Order: sequence, then structure tokens, then C-alpha cells
Amino acid sequence: MERSLRQMSASVQVSAGATLDMLGERLAPAVIEPVLKQFGLRQARQRKLPLVVVVLLCVAINLFTDQAIEDVLAQLLAGPRFLRPDEQWLPATKGAISQRRQQLGVRPLVALFHQVCQPLATPATPGAFLAGLRLMALDGTVEDVADTPANAAYFGYWRGQRGRSAFPQVEALYLCECATHAICDVGFWPRQGQERAQARRLLRRLQPGMLVLWDAGLYSYDLCAGCVQRGAHFLARITAQFKLAPLQRLPDGSYLAELQPRERWRRRRGEHVLVRVIEYRLEDPGRPGHGQTRRLITSYLDEAHLSAQTLACAYHQRWEIELSIDEMDTHQRQPRQPLRSRTPLGVLQELYGLVIAHYALRAVMHQAAEQVGVAPNDLSFTKTLRLLRNALFEAQIVSRAQWPAWWARLLADIGRARLPQRDQRCNPRVVRRKFSNFPLKRDRHRHANQPTKPFAQAVVVLGVPPAQPCPRPSQWAPQPTPALI
Repeated sequence: MERSLRQMSASVQVSAGATLDMLGERLAPAVIEPVLKQFGLRQARQRKLPLVVVVLLCVAINLFTDQAIEDVLAQLLAGPRFLRPDEQWLPATKGAISQRRQQLGVRPLVALFHQVCQPLATPATPGAFLAGLRLMALDGTVEDVADTPANAAYFGYWRGQRGRSAFPQVEALYLCECATHAICDVGFWPRQGQERAQARRLLRRLQPGMLVLWDAGLYSYDLCAGCVQRGAHFLARITAQFKLAPLQRLPDGSYLAELQPRERWRRRRGEHVLVRVIEYRLEDPGRPGHGQTRRLITSYLDEAHLSAQTLACAYHQRWEIELSIDEMDTHQRQPRQPLRSRTPLGVLQELYGLVIAHYALRAVMHQAAEQVGVAPNDLSFTKTLRLLRNALFEAQIVSRAQWPAWWARLLADIGRARLPQRDQRCNPRVVRRKFSNFPLKRDRHRHANQPTKPFAQAVVVLGVPPAQPCPRPSQWAPQPTPALI
């Protein structure tokens, strides 16, 4: 059966036909419009660049990161322009796009993220639950932003032992579902080295029946206590310097202990959290940390239901959030490149658009994995990203009657993009190039001297007397062609 084209009403502007249908219904205009109305961003008349399209553009620039923003807008409008070839439509300029992004602001994207980005896994999803607890992970990273005065004033530079960072930096914390790599909550702040304090804000999305994993760098008493107050459980690593006195030994080798806050007045008030401590080590010379004792603490106290061995193995599912961050920073974005936006508002829009785009990709992968009966992490993220990029135009022009068949074919293509079984290997955490011979960029370099004359006038050929200027190219006499011997 041949494909039929979608029909566009003559009363609808070309710009209103922009969609990201290849990502499913989560980013449909019917979902975005109510969010805009919450913030009073209703439009009384049709504009050349509606705010719904601006929201889609903030997401799409994180799918086509190698293209300029006006080219990404052209990608969004390729299908509608194809369906209306007789209509003369001039694309929006770069200045118009910037103005509309300022009118949109950040709050609608934040609200859209909290509305759309929910846990994806079902009880049938392989590896999503441990003894009925949904596995979640908490971790953070640092993103470089464009080195502009506005970004530097808002986000600032990080100063460490080796000096100031090359770019202004923003600190990002993510709450991720391990089995699907779906980012369910996020926080962005100027980098100040306060991950532990900022992590408590992400507890707002915790629910009973979750088991949250985090590394030793995020440990704090308030984070553990807040997780328990939310009805969730945690499984976290603690450093060797952290002292815990055993209260009771358990048959599986773990023991019970009490966590207490640092403040003395809180300890006198009796504040504490009862935890189970698990000590283990890796007996494999080929793995990092071979022979070292590691300690985990968990609020799940029933050793008969979840043994120390099971929890020690489950803790290493925390690395799935590292893979999620790698998917965004290395594959979805251009690696080792700062964010493109030159203002703090644009940076926050771009960051939320990045996370929404990643979630939408992962939601499509989850649906494809359910269709073929595999785990979502068995599918290739990079292959899915390429397939969905290429499917943007088709999704905009295929008729609604043939949409279910087209969508099933797309999911089947994604389902065939299987990853090979993970190898038993470890790579050292090293870099090839660490230092540069060039001097560091300073504030004085922002306003360096600029040329005062065209390049041709600045060139002075040495040896030519000033009274005999060089002739113009039109005055050059043709030279005789030498005879061939």
C-alpha cells in the first residue's frame, strides 16, 4: 500500500504545523498548550513563530546539536512547507527566534518537564525492580556554558587547585530510573561545590516503593532522613573514615547501626536513622578496587527479604545513571562543547530542553523494547537517535490514517538496533591530553584590540618605495607564454 500525505487546513499557518511526532504524543501541541496557558502565555492571534513551536525548538536543538538554531527551525518546518508548496513563507530570523525565546522564559519548560518526565518502567520491564522496589539513582555532573559576560556573571567560574575553569559552569543533579535511563527529576545551579545540600531538593519526586542509589560523595544525614520520610528506601556507599558502631549483627553478615546528625543539639533531641551496614570487597585482580573493603548503608532492614549479597550486587546498578549522563553529554550533544546559549535564560531553556529530549528518546526506546520483548538498555541509544532524526520529516507528512502502521514500523526499526552483550572489562579513568601550551584566557582578553583598517590596506610589502605604489591587478601586463621545448 502506498503512503498518503497528511492534509493541512488552508486556515492554518505553516509554522503551526511544526511537530515532533516521531517522539510520540508526549510532546504534542495538545500537551504543550495547557502548560503555556498556566503562565498566561495565550496568543490572541496567529503568529509567524507560535510559542508552541518555540517550545518544540528548545527540545529540537538538543536533537540536532550540530546545526544552527535557524537551521533546526527549518527542520521543524520542512514537513509543513512540503505539504503547502505554493505558500510563500519566509523563515524567522535569528533575532526573532531570540526574542521569542525571551518571551517564553524558563518556567513553562520546567512545568512541561515535571508533567511529562515520569518513571517509565512497568513490572514487566526487565531489571526495573528489586523485590518490588523501583531502582532509582541519584548523581550529578558539571556542564560548561558559553563564555559570555552574562553567563559569567550568573553562573561564575569554578576555582579549584589548578586555577579557574575555562568556561562558566552549571551544576546538574539527576534522579534517574536505572532500567530505562529515564530522567525523572533534575536540578540546575551555579557550580558552588554544594551537591550534598542541593541533592535534598530532588527528594520531592520520591515515592513509596522506590530504592534510591547514590555514591559516597552525596552522603548526608539529611538526605538519608528525607528519603525515609518520603516512604522510600536508600542504598548508599559511605567512606572508610565514617564510623558506625554496630548495634546488632544479622545472619547475612550485615549489622544494624544508627546515623546521627552532626549538630549536637539535634543529637540531644534524639534524631537518628536506623540503617543496615553491609561490608564487602571485590575479589578480582582485574577490577578497580580489588581487595578493598567497601561499605554500604541502607534503610531496608529485612535481611531475610534482601540479603547483603543481593544488595551489594544491586548497588552497582547505580552506574546506569552514569550511562544516562554519557548519552546526553557525548552522543546527544556535541562532545566537549559548551552549551550554545549566550544568556542564563537561554542556558536554562537549553538544559531543560536537553533533558526533555533525552526522556522522549528513552520513552520511545522503552516502547520499542516492550514491542520486541527485550530490556530497554539492550537497545542502542545512538542508533535510535539517528533513526528519530531521520524520521522527523516522514512523521510530519504521513497521513493520520496510516500513522499507526508507520509508528509500528519505526518501533520495529528501533527494536532491531540491539547492543552486544556487555563485556567483562574495565577501562582506566585517564585522559590523553591534560595540559596546553597556550596561555589561559583572562578578562583582559575579552576586549582585545580590533582591526582598524581592511586587511589589504594593512599589508605593507617591504622593499617597495612609497613613491612607487604597487600597480593594481587590472594594470598588470600579460606575460608571454614560454615556448615548449
